[in-house]
Amino acid sequence: MGEWRIMNLDQWLPVFVVLSSLLTGIIIFFLKEEQHGIRTALNMAGAIIKLIVIGVMLHGVFHEQVYEFRLPLLPGLDLVLRADALAMLFVVLSAVLWLVTTVYAIGYLEGSPNRSRFFAFFSLCVTSTMGISLAGNLFTFLIFYEALTIATYPLVVHRGTQKALRAGTIYLIYTLGGGAILLTGVVWLHILTGSVEFTQGGAIGQLGAGERPVLTLIFFILILGLGVKSALVPLHGWLPIAMVAPAPVSALLHAVAVVKAGAFGIARIVYNVYGIEFAADLGVTFPLAVAASVTIVYGSLLALKQDELKKRLAYSTVSQLSYIALGMAVAGPLSMVGGLVHIVHQGIMKITLFFCAGNLAETLGIHHIHEMDGVGRRMPWTMAAFTVAAFGMIGVPPTAGFISKWYLGLGALEAEQPWVLAVLVVSTLLNAAYFLPIVRAAWFGKPPEAWSDDRGAGRFETDWTLLAPPIFTALLTLGAGLVASMPISPLQWARLITQREYWP
Repeated sequence: MGEWRIMNLDQWLPVFVVLSSLLTGIIIFFLKEEQHGIRTALNMAGAIIKLIVIGVMLHGVFHEQVYEFRLPLLPGLDLVLRADALAMLFVVLSAVLWLVTTVYAIGYLEGSPNRSRFFAFFSLCVTSTMGISLAGNLFTFLIFYEALTIATYPLVVHRGTQKALRAGTIYLIYTLGGGAILLTGVVWLHILTGSVEFTQGGAIGQLGAGERPVLTLIFFILILGLGVKSALVPLHGWLPIAMVAPAPVSALLHAVAVVKAGAFGIARIVYNVYGIEFAADLGVTFPLAVAASVTIVYGSLLALKQDELKKRLAYSTVSQLSYIALGMAVAGPLSMVGGLVHIVHQGIMKITLFFCAGNLAETLGIHHIHEMDGVGRRMPWTMAAFTVAAFGMIGVPPTAGFISKWYLGLGALEAEQPWVLAVLVVSTLLNAAYFLPIVRAAWFGKPPEAWSDDRGAGRFETDWTLLAPPIFTALLTLGAGLVASMPISPLQWARLITQREYWP
């Protein structure tokens, strides 16, 4: 009986991870605006409970424990939640940054209308992200992937302005279109092969050669569908427009939720559906590598042209996110490590930058780069966090970004694809070109005699709920690089993922 209880608990832990934010969101929907204390307590409790459950699962997965929940829906079609090593990489990132973003959003939205609606959909967005992370097959992934689109739309249009509503419409057109394409690929693959489970080495890698042309076509359909949310060029147009959303939403979109879900999906398709070896044998990895490389360079070139800070950061996301797809497509063990670890590294660096941009906007009314001269003297902690994250995006040692680029470069040499090194070098130079002028202006530019819209006057710098999150994530950006060789680091977990014996 004791053993049955343990097995039953193991089976339900992935469900608890999803429910911890789902139930929180449902309850918050019914709270009144003035019930601020209850709403905050529910948000924090849900985030903390989620982290505790994930901590138990993380320890278990490291020791090869199996956590799987399976619910039969139709003959041959199950809803599967499974905690494997790749799932835990994304789950831990999402849970930690959910907690941090919750703290930030509480301060950012203080006094704003419709906070219960915001935090309810915020929780549903995280629920969908957790389902995407823990999905054990393509069908489950698709369900939560589309749920994420629906849950995120109210956050994009939260302000209710004409500009926000237009951005929301464009967001839906892109993401629902991408979802329809993804559905086509999933259904076609299901008809061809049956239920597609995520398995180490690829679920369909052993199919006969007679199906190869069809499998090649399906691969590109799946990548096309996922490419919308992962902002592959030319499918990226929705992302900069969605920056009309509040800063906590922008941070969540760029670090954890929508764009990362697309990139994570590409990793699942390449690694767990087709398998690296079979995908390379089909000849589909090289076109994916080219698409990722074009996106990396083009996104950086567009970022250079932007004076609005959040738009520059948005185009930076377009560029940086494709490092993940590039790592998968180069199809070498080291490049895969670089791509997988960038799921975490890009998240902590980019969320720091958006937190800082939100602080500048809320405290001083700064939205454009030309307004940032000398802002480091008024908001030194905010700009210190921004500088660390910007250096990470450039790839300066010992930041997290350096680790990602180092392994991508080593992987390119290992796979005998030196042209990828040229892409990384050009990208790094462009990263420096659009981040260093911001840093220089903030620290060495001449500040105005008085800030025209200083809403933080009389405070140390700004409200602690706005300041603590970017400082924390900036420290994570440094820490991920400094402890990269230790077992607790994201790098070592990414290396663990590539080792067959650690997969459940």
